[in-house]
Amino acid sequence: MSNLKNYLFTSESVSEGHPDKVSDRISDMVVDTYLSGDPYSRVACETLTTTNKVVLAGEVRGPEIRKEILTQKVRDCIKDIGYDQDGFTWKEATKIEIHLHSQSKDIAMGVDSSGNKDEGAGDQGIMFGYACNETDVLMPAPIHYSHKILRLMAEDRKSGKLKKIEPDSKSQVTFEYENGRPKQVKSVVISSQHTPDVNQNDVRDLLRPYLKKSIPEKFLENFNEDDFYVNPTGNFVIGGPDGDCGLTGRKIIVDTYGGAAPHGGGAFSGKDPTKVDRSAAYAARYIAKNIVASKISNKCLIQLAYAIGISKPLSIYVNLFDDDLKKNKFVVDKIKNNFDLSPRGIREMLNLNKPIYEKTSSYGHFGRSPEKGGSFSWENIDKTNIFFK
Repeated sequence: MSNLKNYLFTSESVSEGHPDKVSDRISDMVVDTYLSGDPYSRVACETLTTTNKVVLAGEVRGPEIRKEILTQKVRDCIKDIGYDQDGFTWKEATKIEIHLHSQSKDIAMGVDSSGNKDEGAGDQGIMFGYACNETDVLMPAPIHYSHKILRLMAEDRKSGKLKKIEPDSKSQVTFEYENGRPKQVKSVVISSQHTPDVNQNDVRDLLRPYLKKSIPEKFLENFNEDDFYVNPTGNFVIGGPDGDCGLTGRKIIVDTYGGAAPHGGGAFSGKDPTKVDRSAAYAARYIAKNIVASKISNKCLIQLAYAIGISKPLSIYVNLFDDDLKKNKFVVDKIKNNFDLSPRGIREMLNLNKPIYEKTSSYGHFGRSPEKGGSFSWENIDKTNIFFK
């Protein structure tokens, strides 16, 4: 795609009420719960959600947390999302099973630091980070506006302003690019669960304002109402985990760049920050964003590669999309000399040993605003001076 100048590109998002995102939210709640008790806890938690059932499974190492506490926290997550339906509710009708056991000693041995050995990566794998100047948060336009539509809908649904719309929603935005830049929106799809007492014209009228509030007018000047698709299959009353089984880690493209950049394949949610699937992807985004924010390049892709038990990345790849080999070497050298990309170095650089992950589980891990408590620290642009020539 990097060689094309004129093309259409589409990205999708899903709401916090999508069954996979319900699962991501619960898994990240477990991570935060353990990190709250011990910032060096190890967690790898998978969650399955289906009709009136939630199942947690995985490996942990950290404080003793009673199942009753986790069970109540699961119900709190479901309640906050907004589910109290016949097929899925935060109340007792939904059964919760917890199957968490101790972390493998073999994995722990490879990851733990001891003597002169630094802490190793929790697994092998490749992680990508990306940034571009298509939006003010340095994210690709299609995924950024797809997220925004659903985020605004959720805010109004929870406040009571948006009525008759239920938690499970999806969005999809297609942009026309001209000379490699987003020019106009070609189509928008919003599918949303709703109460039984509204028809599809009502749903369309309820959701149209969120398209207009989310996307700048300059991209909608030539937008055709016929290219606004709402619940294309018709009724969407049965949704959430009652309509479709949810699993942690199935929305990795939604979580990152909407397909505008490669993905190494590892999911984020349910993993503590010793897992480089998560922490190194955050570090790669952090570096790429600071590179683009420095204005040395309009976009930047970074790949990091790790092996289990080895602390330093095996390789660092940088693409600035401008065929300037001298500048590319300059950037790679700056990264190697200014960023400690070992698992420990990343955690200390971004202050990741905090319970900051539950709020990352929906509307994307990137393109968010850094918060005082430490959430989204990888979105800070405080290292741009490193890349000034």
